[in-house]
Amino acid sequence: MKYYIIAGEASGDLHGSNLIKSLQHLDNQALIYAWGGDMMSATGVTLRKHYRDLAFMGFIEVVKNLRTIRQNMAFCKADIMAFQPDVVIFIDYPGFNLRIAKWLKNYNTSQKDVNYKPIKSFYYISPQIWAWHTSRVHGIKATVDKMFCILPFEKDFYKTYNYNIDYVGHPLLDVIENYHAKTTSLTGGMYSFSREKPLFTEGVTLQTDKPIIVLMAGSRQQEIELMLPTMLNVASQLVDYQCVIAAAAAQSMNFYHTILEKTWANRPDKNTDGDFPNIFIVNNKTYDVLAIADGAIVKSGTSTLETALFGVPQVVCYKGSALSYAIAKRLITIKYISLVNLIADKEIVKELIQSDFTVENTLNALHDALDNRSNIQKEYTLLRHLLGNAGASARTAALMYDYLQGSPREK
Repeated sequence: MKYYIIAGEASGDLHGSNLIKSLQHLDNQALIYAWGGDMMSATGVTLRKHYRDLAFMGFIEVVKNLRTIRQNMAFCKADIMAFQPDVVIFIDYPGFNLRIAKWLKNYNTSQKDVNYKPIKSFYYISPQIWAWHTSRVHGIKATVDKMFCILPFEKDFYKTYNYNIDYVGHPLLDVIENYHAKTTSLTGGMYSFSREKPLFTEGVTLQTDKPIIVLMAGSRQQEIELMLPTMLNVASQLVDYQCVIAAAAAQSMNFYHTILEKTWANRPDKNTDGDFPNIFIVNNKTYDVLAIADGAIVKSGTSTLETALFGVPQVVCYKGSALSYAIAKRLITIKYISLVNLIADKEIVKELIQSDFTVENTLNALHDALDNRSNIQKEYTLLRHLLGNAGASARTAALMYDYLQGSPREK
């Protein structure tokens, strides 16, 4: 069968790659076009667009890039029509995907050929419409043939709208279990995973006897530019720690170097050495760092759940443009922004949003998290149970394949 898969972010690339592997295992004739990233490309699919060219964060940023977004949509529609897949699989990324889903429904309906077989639409990883703009559920019901959800409370949410979905469990459980199955070793008194050259020094490796704080500022350039400088200024005061920037694979090291240099130049208390002596950068090695980390400062998103599943105490932060935040604050109805707190339905980790995300507040929250490591890790264990069993990617692929064959399995 022919599959057209659209993921517009780093997390979608990760989960999309595992879904693709499971689909390929079930369907050895699978022909797949995809929007995604390096991980999806590595499965052997034909990559049509890379997510680094798609991700715009915030209302104002979207408006500024409307021309690019429209061009991407036009390309996507033309590409789907030319490819004529059996199914389009949308992975999260709602601002773009819901519009394409609506177009696809209209496209199917407009076909006059009696032999035309409508292109199916599947949605994997539900848009977070339960957080804001819940009225979009009606559009989803009208345009999406099958929804596959990964959060336990989403099934009840959709049930209130008489929309039957498949709850498949969270794919991160598979990703992290697969990671732990690999050996992470220590050699020669230094951590063995490979590193990019740190900004101001060469040949530096992390010490085994000095605790590690991970800085995770997201994957989009806009969010990194907004949040990483505050994280760096926090890190500069953590002199008893090694602070490691977990760089996003889609961003260049020069991009991070520029932010480091600019942040350093703007510091009123910079020392004569001209550097951040305790801050290092690793690229595309986030799990390797989390596996040995003592604490983390994490931008709200999938990374908060990854950090929790590694058992690392964390502080969650978020900062957008002033206008984008003001608009979002009026629309969002949920109590928490981190997946950890949302799934648990209580505050396990501290959240610092917008003006609350300051150096002082972050330092205090991080020290509190490190002091309460044992209690936080107990809560993480309970959180893990709420997420259900591993195998989400395989379950989702099996359901999709059988729906396409016309014989869905018992769930």
